[in-house]
Amino acid sequence: MNTRLALIATALLVAALVPVRSQAPQGQTILFRIIVVESPDAAQRVREQLIAGENFPALAQRLSVDATGRNGGLIGPVAITDLRGELRTALEGLRSGELSGVVRVPTGFAILKIVPSEEASAGGQSSTDSGIMGSGFANALSASGGVKYVFDISGYIETVLSLRQVRGRTDADENLPTLCELRTQLLTSAQGLVAKTLAGTGGSTATTPIDLAVTYFLKGQLHAYEGKMKEAIEAFEQGRRIAVSDANDLLPQMEQALGVAHLHKAEMENGFFHAPGERCLLSDHLNGQLDNNADVAKAIEYFTTYLKGNPDELEVRWLLNVAHMFQGTYPDKVPKAQLIPPDAFKSTEDVGRFVDVSTQSGLESFSASGGVIVDDFDNDGRFDVVTSSILSCDAMRLFKRAGNGRFVDQAEKAGLHTQLGGLNMVQTDYNNDGNLDILVLRGAWETPQRKSLLRNNGDGTFTDVTAASGLMKVSGTQAAVWVDIDNDGRLDLFVGNESSPAQLFRNKPDGTFEDIAEKAGVNKSAFSKGVTAADYDNDGWQDLYVSNLGGTNFLYHNNRNGTFTELGEGAGVPGPGQGFPTWFFDYDNDGYPDIFVGSFVTSVDEVARAYLKMPRNGNTLKLYRNLGDGSFQDVTRQVGLDRVMMVMGANFGDIDNDGFLDLYLGTGNPSYAAIVGSKLFRNKDGKSFVDVTSSSGTGELHKGHGVAFADLDHDGDEEIVFKVGGATPGDAHALRLFENPGHRNDWLTVKLVGVKSNRAAIGARIIVTVDGPSGRRSFHRTVSPGGSFGASPLQQHIGLGSNARNVDVEVWWPTSNTRQRFSNVGKNQFIEVTEFADNYKPLQRGPLPLRVSNVNGTSK
Repeated sequence: MNTRLALIATALLVAALVPVRSQAPQGQTILFRIIVVESPDAAQRVREQLIAGENFPALAQRLSVDATGRNGGLIGPVAITDLRGELRTALEGLRSGELSGVVRVPTGFAILKIVPSEEASAGGQSSTDSGIMGSGFANALSASGGVKYVFDISGYIETVLSLRQVRGRTDADENLPTLCELRTQLLTSAQGLVAKTLAGTGGSTATTPIDLAVTYFLKGQLHAYEGKMKEAIEAFEQGRRIAVSDANDLLPQMEQALGVAHLHKAEMENGFFHAPGERCLLSDHLNGQLDNNADVAKAIEYFTTYLKGNPDELEVRWLLNVAHMFQGTYPDKVPKAQLIPPDAFKSTEDVGRFVDVSTQSGLESFSASGGVIVDDFDNDGRFDVVTSSILSCDAMRLFKRAGNGRFVDQAEKAGLHTQLGGLNMVQTDYNNDGNLDILVLRGAWETPQRKSLLRNNGDGTFTDVTAASGLMKVSGTQAAVWVDIDNDGRLDLFVGNESSPAQLFRNKPDGTFEDIAEKAGVNKSAFSKGVTAADYDNDGWQDLYVSNLGGTNFLYHNNRNGTFTELGEGAGVPGPGQGFPTWFFDYDNDGYPDIFVGSFVTSVDEVARAYLKMPRNGNTLKLYRNLGDGSFQDVTRQVGLDRVMMVMGANFGDIDNDGFLDLYLGTGNPSYAAIVGSKLFRNKDGKSFVDVTSSSGTGELHKGHGVAFADLDHDGDEEIVFKVGGATPGDAHALRLFENPGHRNDWLTVKLVGVKSNRAAIGARIIVTVDGPSGRRSFHRTVSPGGSFGASPLQQHIGLGSNARNVDVEVWWPTSNTRQRFSNVGKNQFIEVTEFADNYKPLQRGPLPLRVSNVNGTSK
């Protein structure tokens, strides 16, 4: 591990984690190399060495403090218009092979050199494919470059850097316990290396004050990763003292790091993560309930000191306001010049208060970021909850619903306790046996790892059939969708990978899978973070959409012959350039699936700008309305969703049973500074979306990952199950279960069972038409688990609005191309529709209270 590189890159704010690559080129593109060092004198010496004939890639690998150094400093090809101004100025007029002068960049001082495309292979892969390793400088290069990316205090990037350097030397990619052991060993090794550096032993020493300061910074980062915030603060403080005595530029960063560390320590020690309650909900009246205010007070002190020298730094301003909220001194004690006014957090509409009842229901899960599935895995008519965690040593959890409604963890009994790690999951019935199976996805952000296909045996247990099914090939992914691409009644699997070709596994009659991605024309390489499927042109064949973090998204049109044609830009759905979760849904109920794409801009600065009504610099999330002619219209601004957010886990559901699908967007990134609040948007008649976060009580400040909507208590409205937690052990969090307060509208829940179509009915279409106060209306649903990061039940809950009458139901089965129509269906009930059946079947679903007595008989 190149300790100096990792230390300086982190200390100079290079450690924003997302790999932002160039968007689709606009005009001329360029390929160049860069070396970044910490001072202008050092940069001038580098330039002199290059003029004297030193090899640029070798020098970059040896000296550059930016993560691109490992690739010989290679950047691009990148559109010149996408670069920051200082980079464009430095490169303009240069001919191939010429060096720039010394250029000041956000991460230090740089020397650049334009290179011909054939030279790219000389230094390894380009930064556009370097994933997390090249993220810091790639973010700094962006011309949307007014974007200030969040200061990383978490230690996550350091552990990933270590893991990537040993990847392939063991069987950890396929062996889950080995990966767990390796991660533990690497953390210990990194801590030992830092100790030797500080002691001047082992051939490594910090020779200058800046070296010493950033070595202490890394020591603090590694402690922060584990959640040892007292030790992290001690290390950061040692680095700060050196920065003060040496009068170097690291001092403000050290002050900010200490503020973030004290704030995180206060949250941990006051139970914010284990028992969040109302204290972690962003609103205009947030009030601290702390047993120990000392660390919050220290955080406020450091943030205030920082802002005296940097009054326009919005990230620290935001954190100062949050710290006062936690302390209970917001807004009165926030300096007027730094106050984010309470009115900025108020909701314009009241949708009722969603209360977290996870503890009362027995749904007590505490872990890092991961996936969540809500569905019925034992066919008893009650929804179960499955969770996973990104941490390589954490096991899956399976919460089964007891007869009294209480959730009980049955993971060990089900054989799932040996399934370790997994940032995302999705359910299906891949073998059409009537039992829902589970696919676990791993390796996202880190290194390629194995997936796990877990076959439901129908007796409460699961069997890992990954190898036997042909799905063992490792990849780094969190994005997959089950879809019947050829209408043969068997569900195929499309997987979007990070910086490697996508995979399309055809489900063969013998229960095994074969990868046909290349033959099908969907094997593009991108940093894919979300995938979804639907029949967007209503031709009876399922299409695919891929959301990419950096560059253009892909829309694959199904050619009905086993191949696809990519139409993303031509169809008007290129994505935001920093795509993350995505899904098809019919937000306006016109019968054509629309597309939502979250934009992952990891900037607290941008969040603060939104609340302060300041101009934004980052790319907004996107909503594309399906025009019905094979093309889409960007209606993001028109519907009020032109927001810049760091959207991660997200999904859709109907919070008020008005028949229009609403959005819940989890936010964050690994940094402990990225506490910005998740968002709930109400869909108003398919015409606009309104932020109802504050009034609903769903603005959880901490890291939002898996999201699922489900009627858990059988009362006819959907709860929100929210998997909360960051990417490190020190940022683990309790799962949230937000109970729906009810809105007195009518509803219908429809479970479909395929016969010729796949048994789970994925891809089947439901149209419910009713008479109501505003006339005859239709509501459209497609069977799917919803968003691409969190899985709702496959049975479809459909709000009907108020006073619904004359309820008609139509089901379209694309595989058999048949339609079933049922008139005068009773509202406010659960029904089952089997393909080809003449009648639907009412399902008996008794009430299941969410606030249940514990084993001692007392309400928790």
